[in-house]
Amino acid sequence: MGARFRGCLLGGACGDALGAPVEFMARSEILQGFGPDGITTFAPAFGRRGGITDDTQMTLFTAEGLLRGAASGDRGRNHHAELLRSVAQAYLRWLRTQGEMNLEGLDEELVDGLAILPELNARRGPGRTCLSALHAMRVLGAPARNDSKGCGGVMRMAPAGLFAAGRAVSMTPAATFRLGCDLAALTHGHPSGALPAGALAVLVRGLVRGESLDDALQATKGCLRRAPRHEETLSAILRAEDLAASGEPPETAIAMLGGGWVAEEALAIALYCALTARDFGDGVWIAVNHDGDSDSTGAIAGNILGALWGEGAIPKDWLAELEAREVITAMAEELLTGA
Repeated sequence: MGARFRGCLLGGACGDALGAPVEFMARSEILQGFGPDGITTFAPAFGRRGGITDDTQMTLFTAEGLLRGAASGDRGRNHHAELLRSVAQAYLRWLRTQGEMNLEGLDEELVDGLAILPELNARRGPGRTCLSALHAMRVLGAPARNDSKGCGGVMRMAPAGLFAAGRAVSMTPAATFRLGCDLAALTHGHPSGALPAGALAVLVRGLVRGESLDDALQATKGCLRRAPRHEETLSAILRAEDLAASGEPPETAIAMLGGGWVAEEALAIALYCALTARDFGDGVWIAVNHDGDSDSTGAIAGNILGALWGEGAIPKDWLAELEAREVITAMAEELLTGA
């Protein structure tokens, strides 16, 4: 199971890094700039090859918050609320790394852990919704008071699935779904901004525990169907499945799924790529070479494929150049062991 935990987080970071240089480019521009196959290997972004974006940064802070919340000792009725508070505190630490908070007067907890690492103290295109929602947060763990369904919630939610997989007796798919939804809702207030995050958490939980992609997806849809206002997210997932089975060329299918700027589209694109991928590199390549939010769709596809096939499936040259590889690997190990 360790290979899948590492594969999930490292795979997500690789997808993020592959998509980072082309995030705001149309597919036609990507092909013009990188050749007829599009971008196939890391290109410079943020001053280096293999540079991560805010997607991987927030994924790591999600993991750190969950681990600290689990270590708080509260295993009773308030454990879920404690996890939300702990992750919210972690997001404020991330906010500090983006230069958005003055250190003076902050609690000590906001300036330790991941927040002191030089490789994470860099502004990497943070989402405006995440920034504004965290600035507006007055009570730790309270849901955001906005109507955003941007992909900033789902793109960071793989650690919720890993966290649940390590605690499978107590963290059922339903509990995992709720955790993912509520963590995304800390910054994204629209149901379609939160429900895809819960869906990704359930999917990752199943995959790292050895379920097939089809079986994990069935469990995911089961949780989703019981949630209020799930129709938009479920429709996007079903459309991804239909297109994966249709034989449509990837560029046509992804254009039909959307740009990935909103959460249900980002999840649907990543699912389509996972369902059609011949191998890890193929799936992530499909996920980033399109009109839209290439780093986020690449990150989510990488999370799914890494959880499915493990660390060994990721191209070694990508891992060799990946920024913060050691930190990402260590966080995956801690989620596995509960350290």
